Amino acid sequence: MKILSLVKYVPESTAKINVLEDGSGIDPKGVKFVMNPFCEFAVESALQFREKNAGANAEITALTLGPDAAVDVLRTAYAMGVDHAMHICDPLFEQADDLMVARILAAAVKDGGFDVIFAGKHAIDYDRGQVGAALAECLDIPHVGAVTDIEWSGDFKSATAKRRIEGAEEIVEVQLPALFTIEKGYVEARYPSLPGLMKAKKKPIDTKTFADLGFSADDLSDAKVGTRMHGYAPPPPRPPGRKIEGDVAAQAKELVRILREEEKMI
Repeated sequence: MKILSLVKYVPESTAKINVLEDGSGIDPKGVKFVMNPFCEFAVESALQFREKNAGANAEITALTLGPDAAVDVLRTAYAMGVDHAMHICDPLFEQADDLMVARILAAAVKDGGFDVIFAGKHAIDYDRGQVGAALAECLDIPHVGAVTDIEWSGDFKSATAKRRIEGAEEIVEVQLPALFTIEKGYVEARYPSLPGLMKAKKKPIDTKTFADLGFSADDLSDAKVGTRMHGYAPPPPRPPGRKIEGDVAAQAKELVRILREEEKMI
């Protein structure tokens, strides 16, 4: 059985993000990049499947699309316990929107014979959560999002997944191959060991460019890419706080006036 885990290279959640002066992107100086936490859940889901279902003879591949430095998340995945790693690396990737990313990933894995694909529910950088569902559509396989539990059939031909929806839990049965995006709470990602990280530095990475996958700059033209990121800007500075003077009754009256007349909140 072949399992694929998608992983993404993102700024650490506690990193201070600064925007470049020209608004073309974020300034990477001093920013630590890591594997997206929800992608850690995807890798852990694959590893736990293998550990709990020895009869499936699962083989796990981690895949990322990103710059040269994104290879670090594949090294982390190796240290966690995956068997293979694939890196789609090309300067053109920066022009790809989520749908184009899904098309590129689909081209990379369509002939891989993967029975299960795990992805994170979303990435913490742009928080869009589109690539997993779009990839499933490109591959014409079932997709279950925000998964909190999975039960596998005895012959590993199907699975029953629980997913979190607003105010309820939904149970979905799908035939494999299928793609699952993992919600927080399904698994707790393990920490890579130091020996594992050292060994991971020597593990092979299968690197592919857009050209290797049959794509070119023309595929990233405005006519073929649905959305563009036109610029980045930091949030506006927070206005200073206001202090209301007077006794309690006067303060309450003035606060109500501000909320009603100035802030239009009541």
